[in-house]
Amino acid sequence: MKRSLVLIATAVLVTGCGGGGGGTATSSPGQGGGAPAKVTLEWWHLSTSEPLKSLWAQRAKEFMAKNPNVTIKATVLENDAYKAKLTTITQSGKAPDLFATWGGGVLKQQVDAGLVKDISDDVADVLPTFTPAALSAYQIDGKTYGLPTDIGMVGFWYNKKLFEKAGITQPPATWSALLEDVKKLKAAGVTPIALAGKEKWPGHYYWAYLAMRIAGLDALKQAAVDKDFTKPDFIAAGQQVKALADLQPFQKGYLGAGYGTPDGQAATMGNGKAAMELMGQWAPVVQADAGKGLGDDLGFFPFPAVEGGKGSATDAFGGGGGLAVGADAPKEAVEFVKFMTEMGNHSKAVESGGVLPVLKGEESAVKDANLKQVATMLASAGGYQLYLDQAYPPAVGQQVNDSVAELIGGTKTPDEVGKDITEVAKTEE
Repeated sequence: MKRSLVLIATAVLVTGCGGGGGGTATSSPGQGGGAPAKVTLEWWHLSTSEPLKSLWAQRAKEFMAKNPNVTIKATVLENDAYKAKLTTITQSGKAPDLFATWGGGVLKQQVDAGLVKDISDDVADVLPTFTPAALSAYQIDGKTYGLPTDIGMVGFWYNKKLFEKAGITQPPATWSALLEDVKKLKAAGVTPIALAGKEKWPGHYYWAYLAMRIAGLDALKQAAVDKDFTKPDFIAAGQQVKALADLQPFQKGYLGAGYGTPDGQAATMGNGKAAMELMGQWAPVVQADAGKGLGDDLGFFPFPAVEGGKGSATDAFGGGGGLAVGADAPKEAVEFVKFMTEMGNHSKAVESGGVLPVLKGEESAVKDANLKQVATMLASAGGYQLYLDQAYPPAVGQQVNDSVAELIGGTKTPDEVGKDITEVAKTEE
């Protein structure tokens, strides 16, 4: 999300033109006595859907009211546009003052390039208030480079009425059962799965989860070290993605479909035109924003176990979202990150259903029944894997997305997927 995630260029406050960060600080005419210099902060994020779009705008207004010398200019983009724009500016050696991040390997590359501020000392007083799982993606080599605003997991969101129409009485607990349910849905005239084939990242969830279930979490972590995705279990994951794709479970035109667009994956699901989507914790709000939303007909179940697999069915795949600070940003940028993640402010976002708890003791703020289920599963997860397109270096993550998209589209074999990812991984050494 994105992922939120996930989470077009509608500015929350003043449209940011995509400056290079570092803020702008100018003296305030007529203000003597050590009045703070005027500061403009460029804030980039990807919360284009309600409730976060309005909530984040409100937080910015409140911060500016408390700090009259600060002006926050927000650039708000959907997932793919955000990634592309952030990549372009960071490759030029700059970063926004404040920007949404998923952490992991992408953040590490930005840190290694000297683009992100080490905020360890600035946030030392508040670090104990966060859950370790939420913080982990933003801490590198013992230092903190961002604070989390969300955490969650990817799973299947499903339409209870359409399952009932197909005679499915309970969500599938195994992969083979899911494939059988896909056949039942098709036989009942129901599109089984909505997919944003154009954007690629939603498709990588299938391969990643199957790799986790078949090869195990440790194998994915080891692959990041030895740069080898050609091992039999990874090929087997690709074979199961192909087995699903061969059933033609996706909506018509899925290869050209976006995620949050009016005719995209979330809208297809939210308008009751598909029975399932594999998506993160933000799915319900985007379904309602892009389509009508399913209300009480919406349910959630975790990614199924794979019979004979080495991975645990309780291992979770996903991530959240956080805020990082550009290396040249003024101190007010760090103050805003802390302001955004104060209990009183952040819990309002949790109550709205826009994000899940990242602070200790925040669990009671989760009101939605499905999100409570996600939060409970996350709390009891045996292991946790960050999105592969964020956990691995950017070029590797992009290759995962590209190769899996070609696998789903029928133009690449499971073996070719493993070889292509491995080839790119080895060039990153």
